[in-house]
Amino acid sequence: MEFNIAQVFSAVAAANPDRDCIVFGDRRFTYAQTDERARRFARALHRWGLGVRRERSELAPYESGQSHLGLYLANGNEFLEAMIGAYQARVAPFNVNYRYVADELVYLLGNAAADAVMYHARFGPTLAEALERYDHLPRLIHVDDHSGNDPLPGAVRYEELLASISGTSEEPLDVTPSPDDLYVLYTGGTTGMPKAVLWRQHDIYMNAMGGRAFGTGELATSLQEIVERSRPDGPGSMTAAPLMHGAAQWAAFINLCGGRTFVMAPTTTHFDPAEVWALASREQVVSLSIVGDAFGRPLIDELESGDYDLSGLLILVTGGAALSAPIKQRFVELLPQLAILDAGGSSESGSQMGQVSTRLQGASGRFAPNPGAVVVSEDMTRILSPGDDEIGWLAQQGLIPLGYLGDPEKTARTFPVIEGIRHSVPGDRARWAADGGIELLGRDSVTINSGGEKIFAEEVEAAIAEHPAVYDVVVTGRPSVRWGSEVVAIVQLAQGRDADPDSIIAEAARHIARYKLPKDIVFCSRVQRSPSGKADYRWAKDQVTQKL
Repeated sequence: MEFNIAQVFSAVAAANPDRDCIVFGDRRFTYAQTDERARRFARALHRWGLGVRRERSELAPYESGQSHLGLYLANGNEFLEAMIGAYQARVAPFNVNYRYVADELVYLLGNAAADAVMYHARFGPTLAEALERYDHLPRLIHVDDHSGNDPLPGAVRYEELLASISGTSEEPLDVTPSPDDLYVLYTGGTTGMPKAVLWRQHDIYMNAMGGRAFGTGELATSLQEIVERSRPDGPGSMTAAPLMHGAAQWAAFINLCGGRTFVMAPTTTHFDPAEVWALASREQVVSLSIVGDAFGRPLIDELESGDYDLSGLLILVTGGAALSAPIKQRFVELLPQLAILDAGGSSESGSQMGQVSTRLQGASGRFAPNPGAVVVSEDMTRILSPGDDEIGWLAQQGLIPLGYLGDPEKTARTFPVIEGIRHSVPGDRARWAADGGIELLGRDSVTINSGGEKIFAEEVEAAIAEHPAVYDVVVTGRPSVRWGSEVVAIVQLAQGRDADPDSIIAEAARHIARYKLPKDIVFCSRVQRSPSGKADYRWAKDQVTQKL
């Protein structure tokens, strides 16, 4: 049996109607309430004529036959209600980076051919500027956020839209969602323009949204099995990352499709670590999802100075960016019961591999592959075997995306057929160890070719982060007459700490070969990252080339 996300959620909601589904600060919604609000939203979209236009069987892998809904939103219950409701109406929602300026927003809306945009009020002025250059006016849904901005011309307030459907949401919607319906996820665009990755909903559900049984990894075979898994009550989970990031969406739907409570902090204008810990303590969540050091370091700082009951917190999940070894060590010192899961994956591969570290067992540096994760040769003609002593590409088989929206060439390059099997090869370099573990080396697009050697930016960043005065770091390349390209590190020091370039390079030299060491250290007041915590390598490149 194949599944649609809306179908799974509705079945789980019907089985657990009175259980808390979403906690957003002091706002609480049961499964019945969330399903009701999503159904109203689905009916509103359907009334507007939005939905499916062409079925999957009529389309190329890089094509969409559905209406597209842009979610220009910070975290909140509305984000998840809109996703579920859109899926019920067979509309494909897509994530919008709320830090984009108008020019970037024009590109994204045009690339997606957005039929509707749901936006938080504070983003209204930027959206208005972008819409002046967009070739048609999409349906606009305004979500109040206490910013004081009025709805844009033609926009309808979200709560008023739901209220207008009151009393009719129980009537069956003349729409049957399909496992072929799309899950659309735009890449972060930190090294290039963002691309829309198209997944079948069945495939992303099985890969990254809870379709596998926890512990055994067995795939669900029936709705009844999924419902029975959801019945036992248990503690909820929390994310500190924005829902516009794929990993946060996956964490949300693992809970929503599993009958667990999903918790989010209410402050969305900035990251408030004290608020996160207070909410995690109040709700006694069992797991917290973050994105690397950008979230980890502030959380550590607050944990060292605050007083929180985190006895129920057993798992810290980090994905999308590295959580450095010193930060991991400090977490397990402060919370001895904690297991830290490094979750490896990407928009194009889904959940691909993991690495667990605890107080008693440090990180090995290698990831345990999930089903379907492999390493392929550099020329993409062979599937390597564990123990093959060559650097290849991390790849995924089986439950993978269809392609990139509107881009047949990029689809063909990223999803090649190797040894008769279709793979996803997003661009990470890796080596497959003899014990079956995968050594992740780094993203090829940010690899620095210096003096004939390939140097992985993430490896250098991890080495520099070992220095106790370094709060954050990003590494990039800079043109060099001697080396072709030279390694440069942009470093943000911890508050009240001091360090000179020589001491930072000396610490890095304890962890990596000499040829990988930075030729220059550039200090800054704050390393720029995306809201999801990912390094902004375009910004980094601009910073270091300014010194030429």
